[in-house]
Amino acid sequence: MAFNERLANRIRETLAHLPDVVEKKMFHGICFMVNGKMCLCVRLDDMLCRIGPKKYGEALETNYCRPMIHNGRTMTGFVFVSEEGIRKKKDFDYWVNLALAFNKEAKASKKAVKKKK
Repeated sequence: MAFNERLANRIRETLAHLPDVVEKKMFHGICFMVNGKMCLCVRLDDMLCRIGPKKYGEALETNYCRPMIHNGRTMTGFVFVSEEGIRKKKDFDYWVNLALAFNKEAKASKKAVKKKK
């Protein structure tokens, strides 16, 4: 699993004050679940932000931002921000805060039911 550990550490430090943060391996990287909901991920040198559909179009107009495409399908409300777009602390904080703001209104995914053998 290849992801930028330095970027993951920046996210860890930024989310350290929150009570319910869990890390999960997802999307060939590491995802940070906040309150049981996917919020931020690191894949290679990019940060994936779950920002919701309201801010999605506006976000795609910014430099260094692109849509998330998973299995050939565009995932509305999720954007990748390249390393160049989050080098400065104010830019990094902007994206993290956008994801945290949406996290408050986001719905958690349904838990997978394990089948008994």
